[in-house]
Amino acid sequence: MVVDVEKWRQGGITQKVEEWMTVQKQKRIYHLGSLPPFLLVLAGNIKGVDHRWNQHGLGGDNMEGKCRSLHPGPISLLHWSGKGKPWLRLDSRKPCIVDHLWAPYDLYRSSMHALEE
Repeated sequence: MVVDVEKWRQGGITQKVEEWMTVQKQKRIYHLGSLPPFLLVLAGNIKGVDHRWNQHGLGGDNMEGKCRSLHPGPISLLHWSGKGKPWLRLDSRKPCIVDHLWAPYDLYRSSMHALEE
C-alpha cells in the first residue's frame, strides 16, 4: 500500500478506519483480515499496484496444497497473505516451492541450527 500522507491526514483516514475497526469488534461484519476497513473508508478511491511491487497471495490457498508460483519478472515484496505462512509449512515439512525464499529470515530456525552445531 502506498499512501499520500498529507491527503491521509487531511481526510482523517486513521479515525475513519478505527471507527470501522470498532464496528468490527462489536459485530463481525467482514472476514477478510485487515484490508476491509481500508476499502470501506477509501470507497474505491484507490489504484492497483503493479504485481512486480507486491507478489501477493503466497499464503492464500497454500495451506490446502494449492501453492502459487511467482509472477514473472522482478518482484520487490513477497507477501504471504492468508493462512498459509512459510514458517508453518517449513516446520511441518510441507513447503510450497516459494517458501525457501523465507528460510534465510527465519530467526528461530537459524538459532536452532546454531545450537545443533
